[in-house]
Amino acid sequence: MKLDTMYFEKNGRIGCLTLNRPRLLNAMNYEGSLDMNRAAEAIRDDPDVRVVLIRGAGRAFCTGIDLKQLQAGDTPHQYYENWDRALRILEQSEKILICAMQGYALGGGLQLALACDIRIATEDCMLGLPAIKEGIIPGLGTFRLPRYIGLGRAKWMVLSGENIDGRRALEIGLVDHLAAAETFDQEVDALVDKYSRACSEGTRQSKILLNMPFDMPHGQFLEEYLRRQRIALASKDHEEAMNAHREGRDPAFSS
Repeated sequence: MKLDTMYFEKNGRIGCLTLNRPRLLNAMNYEGSLDMNRAAEAIRDDPDVRVVLIRGAGRAFCTGIDLKQLQAGDTPHQYYENWDRALRILEQSEKILICAMQGYALGGGLQLALACDIRIATEDCMLGLPAIKEGIIPGLGTFRLPRYIGLGRAKWMVLSGENIDGRRALEIGLVDHLAAAETFDQEVDALVDKYSRACSEGTRQSKILLNMPFDMPHGQFLEEYLRRQRIALASKDHEEAMNAHREGRDPAFSS
């Protein structure tokens, strides 16, 4: 799928969404917010893809909203709704989303990363939510960021608008893996392969449950867990895992 500001490719059960405005460090204009919705819906609805890598072309992941368009007054309010709608589609999908960040992951770029399940960054990648410096709110980064790094650190990042590097992001739990800039592609590919090999029906049901505990009481969550555990236990993936355990090998999940 080729869109104006990004493209989506797939190889078997692995997909890759690449933000593709490298001359502008993959800053997203209004068309980009529409493209992100198209891509998110396609990823959600693809029956074959289980793991999706999200990355940026060129020397940056994404610097967020296109400031030239914003300064010119050409960014309609619908942009913000579009962007967060797309991120919610991705966040709630059953796909395992891996975000690979290099150069800059700012504003809407970091918001996109926060909607993913696993975040990889280079040590020198700069991450931040600088919207406060533009006199606006950093979207639902205000909703997701405290859940990863705690309310105090989230307030500092949002209210100061300052950036941190990949190493500091790893220390506070904002990213999960560091990769060297020189071997970034190879390390990202290895991590995608690692998560893909572990991806099963149980993995996908676990992801959905992990999105829920902040929004529902214990009893309701317990009922949802038990329902989804029944799905996992009845799956071919669980049967394969048990067979592999008996045979002393790694499981080869197929769904």
